[in-house]
Amino acid sequence: MSATTDAQDVVAISLPPQPAPDPDTQGFWDATAQGELKMCHCTACGLWMMPPLERCRTCAALTTFDKVQGTGTIYTFIVQRQAAVSGYLDSLPYTVVIIELDEQAGLRLPGRLINIAPEDVHCGMRVEAMFEPLAGGEFTVPVFSPSRKPA
Repeated sequence: MSATTDAQDVVAISLPPQPAPDPDTQGFWDATAQGELKMCHCTACGLWMMPPLERCRTCAALTTFDKVQGTGTIYTFIVQRQAAVSGYLDSLPYTVVIIELDEQAGLRLPGRLINIAPEDVHCGMRVEAMFEPLAGGEFTVPVFSPSRKPA
């Protein structure tokens, strides 16, 4: 292998995996590109759903993507201390969270937690969504940070 190929390989493995939007998730990705967090919402019964579906899993009505506040609590988390996903090798250790959003009990969204040391993270912690570009592509992804608002 040439030095150029080796350098290209290093760049390729240092980029995070890219989303692959489909008809059910396109509304989510369109919203994040605009710096908004929108989740799948039933037009009839009002159920919020993740993962998104074309039809409500409760009443079978059509769904749409509606804006959510982007605030919630940490439902669970894991601190990643060893390289497992390319693109985050320089960020070790980092925290992956599942956030229960305020709009509805059980409405959960995974993401990375930023702006806090892993040892200070705990379940029930209030967080808010922020957005950052995903290296290696044209996507913007939600990340979470400890809430700046008092509980």
